[in-house]
Amino acid sequence: MAGTGQRRRGYHYNAGFLTDARLRRILTLAGHDLRPFGRPGPEDDVLVWGHSPYAPRGEAVAKATGARLVRVEDAFLRSLHPGRSGDPPLGLILDRQGIYFDASAPSDLETLLATHPLDDTALLDRARDALARIAEAHLTKYAAVDPALEPPAPGYVLLIDQTRGDASIRLGGANADSFAEMLVTAQEDHPGAPIVIKTHPETRAGHRPGHFDPAALPPGVTLEDRPIAPRRLFEGARAVYTVTSLLGFEAIFAGHRPVTLGLPFYAGWGLTDDRRLVPARRQRRLSRAQLAAAALILHPTWYDPYRDRLCELEDVIGALEAQARAWRQDRHGHVAVAMRSWKRRHLGASFGRMGGRLRYEDDAQRAAADGRPVMVWAGKETEALVTACAQAKRPLHRVEDGFLRSRGLGAALVRPLSLVLDDLGIYYDPSRESRLDRLIAEAAALAPKRLLRAERLVARLVALGLTKYNLGGPAPDLSAATGRRVVLVPGQVEDDASILRGAGAERSNAALLHRARQLHPEAFLVYKPHPDVVAGLRRGAVPDDILALADAVLPDADTAALLAHVDEVVTLTSALGFEALLRGVAVTTLGTPFYAGWGLTRDLGPRPSHRQARPSLAALAHAALITYPRYHDPVTGQPCPPEVALDRLASGEGLGQPPRLRALAKLQGWFAGQSWLWRR
Repeated sequence: MAGTGQRRRGYHYNAGFLTDARLRRILTLAGHDLRPFGRPGPEDDVLVWGHSPYAPRGEAVAKATGARLVRVEDAFLRSLHPGRSGDPPLGLILDRQGIYFDASAPSDLETLLATHPLDDTALLDRARDALARIAEAHLTKYAAVDPALEPPAPGYVLLIDQTRGDASIRLGGANADSFAEMLVTAQEDHPGAPIVIKTHPETRAGHRPGHFDPAALPPGVTLEDRPIAPRRLFEGARAVYTVTSLLGFEAIFAGHRPVTLGLPFYAGWGLTDDRRLVPARRQRRLSRAQLAAAALILHPTWYDPYRDRLCELEDVIGALEAQARAWRQDRHGHVAVAMRSWKRRHLGASFGRMGGRLRYEDDAQRAAADGRPVMVWAGKETEALVTACAQAKRPLHRVEDGFLRSRGLGAALVRPLSLVLDDLGIYYDPSRESRLDRLIAEAAALAPKRLLRAERLVARLVALGLTKYNLGGPAPDLSAATGRRVVLVPGQVEDDASILRGAGAERSNAALLHRARQLHPEAFLVYKPHPDVVAGLRRGAVPDDILALADAVLPDADTAALLAHVDEVVTLTSALGFEALLRGVAVTTLGTPFYAGWGLTRDLGPRPSHRQARPSLAALAHAALITYPRYHDPVTGQPCPPEVALDRLASGEGLGQPPRLRALAKLQGWFAGQSWLWRR
């Protein structure tokens, strides 16, 4: 990661450096005090964009003044969409020798590949883990691709097109004729095989033409111009051919040895079938992990758009994972059914900003006939809606709060940072498999190294004292429990969907307390009523005679602080049981919450037959906190990874409640205070 050395003045002579705010910000963070025009000295830098038509201006100034020339280019994981579509970059290449796509002279990247030891175990492990995450999330330079799109039937030869006039072609020892040569070479190498030509994203978007005319293709050759994930294409390809495209670099990590008809930066290291004479400077033989370590970790300058700072590759992968996932799920839009008006603002912010439109509808038939995926708040799902969607062959997604929700209650109209979108069921309904169930089973099969991110996330969550609602409160006084086992019994809202769908024989807080005392007759029993019940907003009050079964009732105690002092939690289906597991506290379940039935809890309630996997705690956390929810950053307004959500929950930045909702919540609280009028 660059940006830690001495600051230097950076002179530039291209309007793009003036108008592109993200470009300017990354360069500033990387140590440049930007100066438009002017005359630099020998101790200054002249910044030019690659080998653009405007680069000769800066080249001439640098030569005349003795200033250092720095070529700037996009990094290899750039954004969702191309820069010509308006997306800012997540990283830059800053090269003081040349530039990676110019094979006529050395570059900083080539020097790294040729001379750096690239033998550090930790570095190579990072590279392998990054490649695994990139593959799983189907990330590419422009990550607005859809892994759900099916590739052609396997057995084809894949050719990679590029945009006409791109500097990487000319400086990679090739020209426009090289693309016709690539097609002929592929046909000669694989006679009779179908050939698929992958169109460049800028060509698909109408920005720049490619090299192949769809109307003039020979028989057996087709263009693939859908936003299909490159890795899906690599999976079905018998061979990959490229001139100098970055997709050849990506093909290497998909297991191919691509044929190169030019001299891209990744040619000449023993990982490609090179049909051009590579420079003598490239004699070393590298592994895939070494190539990735240099090109993705050591060479680029990466930027964190949420925290406005330079960062590591892993942070950029997290950002692009979140953004790509949102685009893929939202690009066709949604029609939302039976959504309360106060929720619509945050639903629109979460699901309506990545391409497709979010429309609201109350009628099930009209919603299903809309032509877009249908979403419904999970507790509002009806048979009529299910039937209408099935008949119209429209996907139905259930929406719910995630497990790291907010600083405040949903019943108080506090907006969530995380929401789940479940296409199979919903996590609190054990009667059918949910998407979370499937993700937990998949996480159980991950290698331990693939779960390190989840372990770090849990460690930080615990260290910050974060929970689902983060209500705060005083530290608990458990001095009376000296010498006794402390058992926490979390109360719940008795008409909550998780109780209605997931409870066992005990279905009330009174029954929960009674059973907890039976299970632990000698323990110090702590009862924590649900905040919504304490506020009078929901059902779940416990009669005084049953409440006396508890040794302490702590309605206001901070949940995270309380969990640090208990030995066990006994619960019906509360998410607090999950929070206890994350902190190493034993959990007994009387119902069937999402975390029960996997071998991590003592389960006295029903056990779903579809929960056969035996995940580790890290695997459970990976599914529940990383791959299942979607997080929305209230500061940037963008989809974000869970690590950013932790930052916002810890600091409170961007989490202020709008005045309209504060007023509505106060009015709701006043009515709740008068509940004695209708609950006598």
